[in-house]
Amino acid sequence: MTGPPLPAYLVRGEDPSLVAQAVRDVLAEAADGRDPAMVVEEHGTGTEEIEVGAVVDALTTPPFIVDRRVVVVREAGRLNAGDAARLAAWVEAPVEGVVLVAAAGGGTVPAGLVRAVEKAGRVVDTNPGTGRARTDWLADHLRHGPVRLDARAASTLGSHLGNDLGRLQGLLEALASAYGEGASIDEERLDPFLGEAGSLAPWELTDAIDKGRTEDALGVLARMSGAGGMHPLAVLALLHRHVQAMLRLDGSTVTSAEEAAQLLGWRSAYPARKALEQGRRLGSARIGRAVVLLAEADLDLRGRSGLDDGLVLEVLVARLARLAASADSGARRGRRVSR
Repeated sequence: MTGPPLPAYLVRGEDPSLVAQAVRDVLAEAADGRDPAMVVEEHGTGTEEIEVGAVVDALTTPPFIVDRRVVVVREAGRLNAGDAARLAAWVEAPVEGVVLVAAAGGGTVPAGLVRAVEKAGRVVDTNPGTGRARTDWLADHLRHGPVRLDARAASTLGSHLGNDLGRLQGLLEALASAYGEGASIDEERLDPFLGEAGSLAPWELTDAIDKGRTEDALGVLARMSGAGGMHPLAVLALLHRHVQAMLRLDGSTVTSAEEAAQLLGWRSAYPARKALEQGRRLGSARIGRAVVLLAEADLDLRGRSGLDDGLVLEVLVARLARLAASADSGARRGRRVSR
């Protein structure tokens, strides 16, 4: 880098792995080739409480021996409003040669500190986003990675990682170590390094069910329960919310996605539109059947049947997907008859 670093950086995000990687990059930028052991001072690591007094002392003491000090506050979400205000006041009047790096974790970083860093420093957001934003995030990281993946390998990697994008950097570094910096990677070279498939977003499960794709839905369920570590009752709650939305819309006078979102109390019209359209495809009878299936699965998960929790969920997901498939096949038969 050229010139002095900014006085403060805030790295935020929900994935601890992505936050840690971004902090590492920020520290490299802030240290600018200096020995980290001489420059970087850590606070709030592990179970250590954040002693804001010690942090402020480090921030207000000019660097000596070397010309820069980088003060890192881990788990900055554990800061209370008063402690965050003390750090924000420093950001507004920093000491030359001293840099504050606050890393997300432990809760929500107080708004006052966020605003101060936004004004005088830089906020690094590690959240990949969803949809097109996630695709662009992945493409950008692959483009700047240590190896070059062809289109099929990149697509395979994106699908395999799912939401576990924190694994990306380590996997790319492993590929570079095995094949060399700048190596071209195809699916054959990639496959041995993939490991367990990553977790998927909740809507991947409900979308597969709504389309009647039983095999795909069971595959998503396996990844959510395995790599995602989602508790069986949490999966059931997800499916209950999905069916409940259709039940509440069924028989209502709602005609648009915006009206559906208002009735459901949702901020976004997009998922409300999906619930409205799927409810219409299923019809009242199938929605009622879905409610019964959910109730039976709830009792089974609480010990009624003695079956394994994973099996209970697999049966439920398969039955819900078949309901959706039967609605689609019924609609196709109706169209043929009308001709």
